Amino acid sequence: RRIYRVVGDSLNSIVDAVHHNRNIQWIHVRHEEAGAFAASAEAQLTGTLAVCAGSCGPGNLHLINGLYDAHKTLAPVLAIASHIPSSEIGTGYFQETHPERLFQECSHFCELVSTEKQMPRLLQIAMQTAVSRGGVSVLVLPGDVATLKMTNESLEHRVFPTRPAVQPSPSDLRTLGDLLNATDRITLFCGAGCAGAHREVLRLAKQIQAPIAYSFRGKEYLEHDNPYAAGMTGLLGTESGHYALEKADLLLMLGTDFPYTAWYPKKAKIVQVDIRPEHLGRRSKLDFGVVGDIRTTMDAILPLVKQKKNDKHLKACLEKHRETENLHSRQAEGKKTERPIHTEYVTAVLSELANSDTIFTVDTGMTAVWAARYLHMTENRRLIGSFNHGSMANAMPQAIGAQLAFPKRQVISLSGDGGFTMLMGDLLTLAQYELPIKLIIYNNSTLGMVKLEMRVAGYQDFGVDVKNPNFAKLAEAVGIRGFHVEDPADLRASLRAALRHDGPVLVDVVTDPNVLAFPPKIDAKETIGYSLYLAKQTLDGRLFESLEELKGNLP
Repeated sequence: RRIYRVVGDSLNSIVDAVHHNRNIQWIHVRHEEAGAFAASAEAQLTGTLAVCAGSCGPGNLHLINGLYDAHKTLAPVLAIASHIPSSEIGTGYFQETHPERLFQECSHFCELVSTEKQMPRLLQIAMQTAVSRGGVSVLVLPGDVATLKMTNESLEHRVFPTRPAVQPSPSDLRTLGDLLNATDRITLFCGAGCAGAHREVLRLAKQIQAPIAYSFRGKEYLEHDNPYAAGMTGLLGTESGHYALEKADLLLMLGTDFPYTAWYPKKAKIVQVDIRPEHLGRRSKLDFGVVGDIRTTMDAILPLVKQKKNDKHLKACLEKHRETENLHSRQAEGKKTERPIHTEYVTAVLSELANSDTIFTVDTGMTAVWAARYLHMTENRRLIGSFNHGSMANAMPQAIGAQLAFPKRQVISLSGDGGFTMLMGDLLTLAQYELPIKLIIYNNSTLGMVKLEMRVAGYQDFGVDVKNPNFAKLAEAVGIRGFHVEDPADLRASLRAALRHDGPVLVDVVTDPNVLAFPPKIDAKETIGYSLYLAKQTLDGRLFESLEELKGNLP
């Protein structure tokens, strides 16, 4: 329905063709990376193919970061990477690169179209591959080839979306059922593969009296309307999510490829169900692995699982979750009068005021921490971020794709000042297309996550502070409504007014740069590292060197 791109001479014939096609809209972003992020968000939210394009050389190179994000998120995206004239390929021509090599790592399919006779077959293969496998396809298209008249239309047909129901074999189901029946303390650990299987996962949790922990990508699918929810695990997660994993005798992983091995339990048996066989056992030592989609597998396993009566593990995990949630609520409420404004309070108020079907896009960094802990999902809310690739600057471009795909839904972008300014030029895209996106900027004049990482490692933070303008005035200068908030007493009213405004809005919230986000577990080296940082702030250099030596001798 739309192509995100920046025009360039090698794209001109494609631009002209789309200009005369009423079914496809060109979206003129200000940076190709933003276009790739926007396409990624559209594909994630709709489940259908989204398209971006870049002109030859630097133009299509700018696509790479956003395409990496799309590919690692399994978002079906087609990238049109235009190329130099075909007669000049291999000569070191102006703006020459080798796109068919450059895009190999972030695509399932990447091919050079060297003659019009290859079209539309290569295009059909590219689109079908992206939709079927989930991820990126790239067509490298020299500008002169793109101008040629199509000579072969015999293979033109629609793309066929594939949603097979994949069920494990009967013997695998029996083995899985036996493992679940033989174990009392079971925790379900769920990821994005549980999309569309909320009811089935909860039925299994009820049957085996199991708490449900989830990954960041699983949060939007498992947090809402879930009496068995135990919270997130991982660095951004909560103590209760970590507790649910650690106290289990058997951890059943459902549709998650959670990459952080340090957060898996050390003593529990681990069983994994995933539709992608290559995911089995690549994060932890498995006791058993099963290939199947989650919804189908849950339906198949339920008749084989006995109803458990022992609910001590479940009750303990739910009590820990209640304690964690109450703690977060008290923390947010307790900060509502403090200046500079605390990020926990900002996010909690935003979650309270947002619509029940809001699409949130979240930047990587400290913003993701607050989103993970203080944004509450409903059945119809969505949460998009660069959760697998971990790129900065993703939130605003992803909000562009989300708003264009769903023009009537509320879209809220949450960014730190570092992430926002990295691709700030596409603020103009919001103004140009009058997209009613609500941009929330956590403005603490520092790269907060990196600062915290430095301090935990025992370093003095250096090179992380940034000098910012008044972002609200900057927004007003380009025709976007701006709010600048420094007093926490003004926060709620400003956010409410921003969300009610019928056009694009930027809310610049000046927040505390020294807010700490504690992970669910802290090891001794992290504690000593932060102590070293504090010592470096107060002690002279000689004592400092002694502390460094002590740190180096720690086991």
